[in-house]
Formats: sequence, structure tokens, C-alpha cells
Amino acid sequence: MDNYLDLMRARREQILERFYAALDRAGRPHDAARLIAVSKTVGVDETVAAIQAGYRHFAENRPQELVRKLTGLAEHPELPEVRFDMIGNLQTNKINAVLGSAELIHSVGSLHLAQAISSRAIRKIEAGELAGPQRVLIEVNVSGEESKGGFSPDEIRAAAGELAELEGICVQGLMTMAPRGNKDVARRTFAGLRELRDELEAAHPDLNLPELSCGMSEDFEPALEEGSTLVRLGRVVF
Repeated sequence: MDNYLDLMRARREQILERFYAALDRAGRPHDAARLIAVSKTVGVDETVAAIQAGYRHFAENRPQELVRKLTGLAEHPELPEVRFDMIGNLQTNKINAVLGSAELIHSVGSLHLAQAISSRAIRKIEAGELAGPQRVLIEVNVSGEESKGGFSPDEIRAAAGELAELEGICVQGLMTMAPRGNKDVARRTFAGLRELRDELEAAHPDLNLPELSCGMSEDFEPALEEGSTLVRLGRVVF
């Protein structure tokens, strides 16, 4: 794994150079956004190497992989503390596996899912198994692609007030994915997410949405230039 770790460290330096350059172009401070290493395609050993290379924030897209990584990393008490988020489609029968394990759920794409997470979080809070409401992001299909899930912009406008009132969750911001293969379209998608966030905050003073989760390996630079606070990088990291 020594060669892998060396490669990981070299790649991280290159990624951070691009990451900070994009923030500089946008006139944003270097701590305005965070880099998430998406470890969904690698094992525990590769995740350990990523931690040794300097990554502290990870994400998984399957609850069972989240549990497997956390269990595996528990066997390495010498490692610094890291954070895991949940970024994939979450089925209601997998919610309990994620509550208390994922710091942030990025992919709440329906009112039904938000209500289910909220009700189960409330039960866990009442049982003393969860410290407080689950932090979530609302997934919005800004581009309108039929293949993508999430609220449409009009649907989130209609549901925002109800989402804000759910006691078991704390809505922290919005998430989207851009169409692949066209950075100009991606940029418009990311700008659209930022503008929608600003609109929702203005319309609902009780909503505070500081987080914008957008940008992946092929388009994280325009995402940062358009206001992303969380970029999700898999292939370019691993």
C-alpha cells in the first residue's frame, strides 16, 4: 500500500491546487468549501490510506457500505477522527442504519422520505439513541433530467415550509447533480441551485441553508466558482 499512499498524497496535492484556484477565481476564502472523498468504490484499506493522505471527510452511497467502513475503521484507533456522510438514494427501510452514523444525509429527494427520516429520528431521540435531529440536505433536480431524482424547483418551493417544520430533521441546504459532459450546462445547474437557495431563504426566514452540495470529479471547479460548499470527489481521489 506504500505506493498507493504515495499516489494518493500526490493526487491530493493536485486536487487541492485546483480546488483553491477555483475558490480564488470566485473571490471566495479557502475555507468556504470542503472536499468530500467518496469512498463508495473502494475498501477499508484504501479508505485508511486516504485518511493517512490527509482526507477527513468521506461519503458513502449505500447504508451497508457506510456501516462496513465505520466497522473497519474502528479497528484502527490510531487514525484521526473522520466524518462520513450519506449521498446515495436512501430507502425508507435503511433509514435506521444511517441515523447516528452519517453526519449529513445529502439525498432527501421527497417529502415522504423527509417525513420518514424525521419520524424515525424522533423515536431514536426519545429513546436516547440519537443526540438530536438528523442533519439533511434536500436533493433538487435543477437540470430537469428525467434520469435524476429529487424535488423539482417548483416542488421544493411548495414543500419548503413543511420541511422546515419537521422536528426530527434539520435542513442544512440543497444538493444537486449536473448533467455530465458539458461544463457550461453544469455551471448553469450549479448557479441555479444557488439562486434557488437564496430564493427559499428569502421566502422562508425560518430556513437557513448554508450548504450547497454540488460538483463531482469532472465538474467541481465550476461548482466551487458558483458557490458550492461541499464537493463530492470519487474517481479523481481514488
